[in-house]
Amino acid sequence: MTMELESAPLVGIALALGSAVALAAGNLLQARGVRAMEAEAAGGAEGSKAVRLVHNRFWLVGALLLGVTVLLQMGSLTFAPLMVVQPIGVAALVFTALLTALITKRKPSRAVVRAITICVIGVAGFVTVAALVSTQHAITDGQLISVLVVLAVLLIATGAIWLLGKHGETPPMLWVLLGGIYSAFVATLGKTVILRVQSALRSGGFRPDAAHLLTIACIVGIGVAGALSVYFVQRAHAANRPEVVVAGLTVIDPAVAVVLGIVILGEASGAAPWAFVALAAAGAVAMSGVFALSKEESRTE
Repeated sequence: MTMELESAPLVGIALALGSAVALAAGNLLQARGVRAMEAEAAGGAEGSKAVRLVHNRFWLVGALLLGVTVLLQMGSLTFAPLMVVQPIGVAALVFTALLTALITKRKPSRAVVRAITICVIGVAGFVTVAALVSTQHAITDGQLISVLVVLAVLLIATGAIWLLGKHGETPPMLWVLLGGIYSAFVATLGKTVILRVQSALRSGGFRPDAAHLLTIACIVGIGVAGALSVYFVQRAHAANRPEVVVAGLTVIDPAVAVVLGIVILGEASGAAPWAFVALAAAGAVAMSGVFALSKEESRTE
């Protein structure tokens, strides 16, 4: 089963920017809710942490905005290649810094501005190269199975990390990394489901064949990856500043999604060798900005 694809990059980019705004606001509100819950727990408040979160209005509004983020993200992926629109989410890092400055009425330090600038430059370079060399291709059943297999391997690796983490202190950035990685699978599988549903509607609806069972498997994969991403993001908020969480998500998520888009979905199959070198260099610059931001924010806590 293959799917005919239509591309409208400008629409995809506009939706991706809207998603970035919702992501920034949603993460700030959820971070406030998680911190409030942790403070209540430290003060000896009764009841489970999950129940206290659900009753926190800031966390709830943040969750709603993150839902809007996903919807806009899926819309952007409908109109443009994965490796073009996903990195645009780094705009959320800029919006987060601006919103934080407005809320706290304090300008970010030069080191924070420098780290954010490095992230933006790295991702901007990545998007520019990706827009030049990426193409939309029909996604085959074999490619989709490969994505699901990689997700299964990731789940096993996460289980192993979880067990090992019980015997030592878990680095705060690990939760950010895991949240971003699983978020990337939500985007990748979401794109394939959207295209497969469109294809099924054009061909007369769903039929109980192997191809559509594979679509159902993708939906299950989205559910699992999405739930784990939400969980790890909450853990990340409890251990990191909101700017660090957003920076990680907006760099790690697209980095993983782009790797899946290139290696499995073939979105850069016609790219020259220089393009891969440029993509790797831009990605490394963006990641260095994330770790610089994490280091600087840890000093100001």
